[in-house]
Amino acid sequence: MHADDHWHSKPWYEAPREDPAFPEVYTYTDAMSYDPGDEVRFHSSSTARSWSLEIYRDGAEPETVHKAELPGSFHPMPSEAYRNGCDWPVGHNWRLPEDLRSGFYRVVSTCMRADGGRFVQHHFFVVRPTAETRRASILMILPTATWTAYNDWGGANHYFGIVGPERDRPSPVLSLQRPWTRGIVWLPAGAPRICADPAPEMGDAPRYPMKEWAFANGFGQYYAAAGWAQFDRHFVVWAEREGYELDFITQTDLHYSPERLDAYPCVVIVGHDEYWTREMRLNIEGYVDRGGNLARFGANFLWQIRLDDDGRTQHCYKFKAGEEDPVRGTDAAETLTTAWEDRHVAWPGASTVGVNGMQGLYASWGGFAPRGQKGFTVYRPEHWVFEGTGLHYADIFGDKAHIFAYEVDGLDYTFRHGLPYAVPAEGIPDDIEILAMAPAVLAEDEPEGDGFRYYVRGSDHEGLVQAATGEATRENLKRYKYGSGMMVNMKRGKGEVLTAATCEWVMGLKRGDPFTQQITRNVLDRFSARR
Repeated sequence: MHADDHWHSKPWYEAPREDPAFPEVYTYTDAMSYDPGDEVRFHSSSTARSWSLEIYRDGAEPETVHKAELPGSFHPMPSEAYRNGCDWPVGHNWRLPEDLRSGFYRVVSTCMRADGGRFVQHHFFVVRPTAETRRASILMILPTATWTAYNDWGGANHYFGIVGPERDRPSPVLSLQRPWTRGIVWLPAGAPRICADPAPEMGDAPRYPMKEWAFANGFGQYYAAAGWAQFDRHFVVWAEREGYELDFITQTDLHYSPERLDAYPCVVIVGHDEYWTREMRLNIEGYVDRGGNLARFGANFLWQIRLDDDGRTQHCYKFKAGEEDPVRGTDAAETLTTAWEDRHVAWPGASTVGVNGMQGLYASWGGFAPRGQKGFTVYRPEHWVFEGTGLHYADIFGDKAHIFAYEVDGLDYTFRHGLPYAVPAEGIPDDIEILAMAPAVLAEDEPEGDGFRYYVRGSDHEGLVQAATGEATRENLKRYKYGSGMMVNMKRGKGEVLTAATCEWVMGLKRGDPFTQQITRNVLDRFSARR
């Protein structure tokens, strides 16, 4: 979640060139997820005479499942494709095999350029499990609402865009009937992450390597903030290599068909899951209450959204919700698309996942504690989650792998006899155990310096505090400026929740941190045992 204070004065986003001299191809599918046996419709536009389509199941051992050579057919991008979709005709159909395994399927569209190079575009769809194809005890929910929020293809996302009379505003309404911006589905090795690495020396100006790299290499300016390539894929590759079977659904499936969860003792979500509908929250809470187990290795539980048109359109007015969201002041005001901790919604995330989005948020980059610890400090080493790690009270784990970074969630807390406890408040379950934690902030510290340029600055801080309290006074801003990211455990109904609230947890898995890996095994093994 970034401010509207941008790197360039003009919006920087992905859109087709639509130049016959520059062959290109873009493809999207008519839905984001399917059951085996469903027909997938591919909508495409290409300035090339011909192009190739290849689909493979991504993971530790990618497997190609479909190929096609197709004629090029050009269709212009509508001016508000980001909001209304592209409405391109169907260029190819493929009926999924009845026995197709659940998974994340990457759609690769390629055409040749005159110079012998290739233009490559990546899309995806998810194959959901059915009673006949289910093969896992762990169901992975992909945080596709957050991916959508950051997708700027066509000119806008929920953060910035070409909307309004000055063509300088984000779009509160986003269509899923369009391609994904470059970097959400696929990234090359070595693309920078949102973490200060190496830590800046004294007096250094703030750096944002992910922005510099994206601009230099033609990737979406928010590629590092969300997506399969940056977060979820790393977890899947590690889990499959460890021998864990995973089935997959999207957040849209969670919204519309929550009954799919009940076949699994464990549901897992990782990376960056910033955006949820009210229905998604109620559905995951119902699943846990009935005896399900939620393992959340991710962070930034912040915004309520709405879906309509069977999930093809996403709404989030964010800081403008009080003035512009059509449901304000109506019987549907509980679905106001603002922060969960907004006083008009007042449903903190802790009741669902054990932590809140506004009680921490940023760590280890830009002006957000860039020299801070990049791992968790252990406070309750006797807890089952640390079994087999050998970790002690006050040990820090994951710091070499930089697992504590980018965005985190926490709680207001106090210490008694050297141990942290959640401060009682409305919406905070009584039995939350804080297992490990580290400091985080809601605003960049901005020491003055010649040529210094801070990226997020204070607008998110002020906007969120205004939403939560009604007034961004100095006292209220101070109240929320400093916080934490936490690993917490709680019971809910007949089930259990374990949250390791940092987006970069997956780096402990990818980079071989033994503590992060063992903790993840402990959670998956305990939660996936048949209830």
